[in-house]
Amino acid sequence: MVIVSQTNARLASVFLALVLLSPVSSPAFAQTLTPNAAQPAVLLEGREVRGQLSPRRYTTLAAEIPAKVLSIQPQEGGAFEAGQTLVSFDCAIQQSQLDKAKATVAATGITLESNQEMIKHAAIGKVELQVSEAEALKAQAEAKAADIVVSKCKVLAPFNGRVAEQKVREEQFVQTGQALLEVIDDSLLELEFIAPSSWLPSLRRKRSVRVRVDETGKSYIAKVARVGARVDPVSQSIKVIAIIEGRPSELMPGMSGRINLVQ
Repeated sequence: MVIVSQTNARLASVFLALVLLSPVSSPAFAQTLTPNAAQPAVLLEGREVRGQLSPRRYTTLAAEIPAKVLSIQPQEGGAFEAGQTLVSFDCAIQQSQLDKAKATVAATGITLESNQEMIKHAAIGKVELQVSEAEALKAQAEAKAADIVVSKCKVLAPFNGRVAEQKVREEQFVQTGQALLEVIDDSLLELEFIAPSSWLPSLRRKRSVRVRVDETGKSYIAKVARVGARVDPVSQSIKVIAIIEGRPSELMPGMSGRINLVQ
């Protein structure tokens, strides 16, 4: 019995020593296990706010008819003006269909004029005149449709800008809806960024922000133009659009940098 009690006492002392040396008893360790309610807000305010430059307008031009590409001007990176022909298609078949439709319009018009004269002399019935009128209208509609198809043989620039990406090549056959060119209007650069919602009072006053662009190593001023319609409840942030002042020539869409509020 004495041996057993000594063994138990030795085991108890070892257990007590392990408990005292355990990291759980350390205040630092206990602090890491205790959630800090203010921590998310601190991280949000202390994070780096970054923005990206984007063009004022941009779009992807697509083919509206199936056809072979004859020419693309300008090439990738080139500038163009609104209304300029950017892509031309081989539309020999479409043009011949338009010519045929116009000839049909002329023929049905002659028939209609003849029947209008004949009805005055009771040489034909009223039904024949109505049929000729309907045929004339049908021919005009078909000619109009053929003319619209031919108008799609050229892709025109929707605004002044530059070709950002060329997706097809000359002599390539494209299908309806296939992307041809990505075009941008970089006459005005917008700065897009996600700001902490705590910035809202300042942003709503149309304040300016300063962006230090990584690619140039320079800082630029941008005027707040638009603020998002809602705050993200999880990240406590909101989307903001600002306009770079003066349109510096060294800036390009896609560049990015660090954002700060201008005091």
